[in-house]
Amino acid sequence: MKKFYVLLMMLAGVTSLVNAQNDPNAKKILDNVSSKLKTYKGVTANFTYTTTDKKNVKRGAVAGTIQIKGNQYYIKQGNTEIFCNGKQTWNFNGESEVTVADVENDAKTLSPQKLLSDFYDKDFTYKLISSAGSYHQILLQPIDKRKNFKQVTVFVDKAKSMVTRAQVVDKSDNTVEFKLSNVNTSATLADSKFVFDAKKHPGVEVINQ
Repeated sequence: MKKFYVLLMMLAGVTSLVNAQNDPNAKKILDNVSSKLKTYKGVTANFTYTTTDKKNVKRGAVAGTIQIKGNQYYIKQGNTEIFCNGKQTWNFNGESEVTVADVENDAKTLSPQKLLSDFYDKDFTYKLISSAGSYHQILLQPIDKRKNFKQVTVFVDKAKSMVTRAQVVDKSDNTVEFKLSNVNTSATLADSKFVFDAKKHPGVEVINQ
């Protein structure tokens, strides 16, 4: 599930990274992405992510849907669902149990709370790699080398001013590539969408962490 957290960074627009002292050209692009994103009341999209090993052999592909409203989000992949209201996260396996936990604050992961808030602005260095074609390509590297990934490359759609693709390279040189499609930036989303409703799932075991 931690792979989903990077997907959230794409929709969150890497909003806080623009405060660090880095490549001014990348800063300008990310500033624009951040400003535009803040005007959206709700975002929905389809996503895919594929995993490729260091020998460039494809190891798997997954598809799903995502909804975001402020620091709240909902993810569905197959029968699995993740709900987050900004304070708690419910991870429902789609069958018999749901795990409830406070929003993660693990410094080694790209948690949704980090990616949707403003307290991680010194965690990365970033640089504009290319502006050829219809995308800006920006390389981000964590300052804290204990993180479980080496680098993240985001692709900003010039027409939409939104990050719609990202590539994450982990410590084993595996690459996970995310893509968004059918993005709706004017979705109306009720807050109840981001909370697991036990009444609608009778018999499901609730596990508190």
